[in-house]
Amino acid sequence: MRTTILTISSVIALSCCMLTSCDSPVGQGAAWGAATGAIIGGAATGNVRAASIGAAAGAAAGALTGKIIQENQAAQFGPPPPGGYPYARWAGRPGFFYSPYTDRIYDLRGVPPGGLTRDVDTGRLFRRP
Repeated sequence: MRTTILTISSVIALSCCMLTSCDSPVGQGAAWGAATGAIIGGAATGNVRAASIGAAAGAAAGALTGKIIQENQAAQFGPPPPGGYPYARWAGRPGFFYSPYTDRIYDLRGVPPGGLTRDVDTGRLFRRP
């Protein structure tokens, strides 16, 4: 019984993370916090109520952490442009992308999807798809 509850709560939590399309650090933090909280709550007690309480607590903590990250990014990079930062175009090789401002190819293998990169020619920021 305990294994079944843990398995179900783990599947639900991971499904939520995979299906989320949150683009902001606040949304991503809330999603990962909820998943982690559900797994820990379910594993610690073995019942669904504790998993849901853990998910709620984790979502709140993750959203707060994401908000702090978002504020730090705004302080570092300045406010985003009105339409948001443009995305790079794939250059045909895994991890390599064209800048949306120039035709320069950037190696973005170490940059997470959605991460910001500065174009060295224009000094403007763009996102990795």
